[in-house]
Amino acid sequence: MNRHTVKDLIKLKSNGNKITAVTCYDFFSARAVQDAEIPLALVGDSASMVVYGYDTTVPITIEEIILLVRAVLRGNKSSLIVADMPFMSYQGSVNKAVDNAGRLIKDGGAHAVKLEGGSVIKNQIAAILDAGIPVVGHLGLLPQSINKLGGYSLQATSDSSQKKIIDEAILLEGLGVCAIVLECIPASIANDITASLKVPTIGIGAGGGCDGHIQVLHDLLGLGGGQYPKHSHQYEQLGVRMVDALSRYKNEVESGSFKV
Repeated sequence: MNRHTVKDLIKLKSNGNKITAVTCYDFFSARAVQDAEIPLALVGDSASMVVYGYDTTVPITIEEIILLVRAVLRGNKSSLIVADMPFMSYQGSVNKAVDNAGRLIKDGGAHAVKLEGGSVIKNQIAAILDAGIPVVGHLGLLPQSINKLGGYSLQATSDSSQKKIIDEAILLEGLGVCAIVLECIPASIANDITASLKVPTIGIGAGGGCDGHIQVLHDLLGLGGGQYPKHSHQYEQLGVRMVDALSRYKNEVESGSFKV
């Protein structure tokens, strides 16, 4: 079974093929992502919320991310595995950013890392790339900056902010990133960025014109208990089905009809 690589992402874009990406956090879901032939799996810091139960992505540590990356790698032999660099694992200094990116690759087994931001962290991105580690960029809504933003909302709504995000995307491509996630920006701006870049754009809440799309696994499968972002799609309602299965098991145990 061949593993997708960062070169494959560029090839998919150049051939006009859409790129499917999904978050992934454990062995069994990683195997399902593999069997569905999804080329890109992101071990996202969204695990802070959907795995560890925090309110935001901010609290998760790099140690917690590494454990998840290892599990995903064991379950998936074909997807390109990208690991999110969690909050404050790269913002503080270039050396810290390179060391932590290296941990995600060497200790976790990831094939690339993802960082939030553009020009503010350009030195960190350049140094990580110089260390031989592929980088996925992330622009638009930056969940790790939730305390500064004050909430999750559409970004790049003014003329100045739209110009800035286009400039930031061009900067990231110039640095050498292999792809850029565009989160919660107007579709027209995402389309402009996508058309101007040779590297693929992966959208989430950014319209249909990006080169690919990413969704949180728990949102796709309906595991969120009814609380889902507006830009998500539920292709199943596994949360409801799980509760139903557990309730039937409980009823059989309590009634004495459960047998093994």
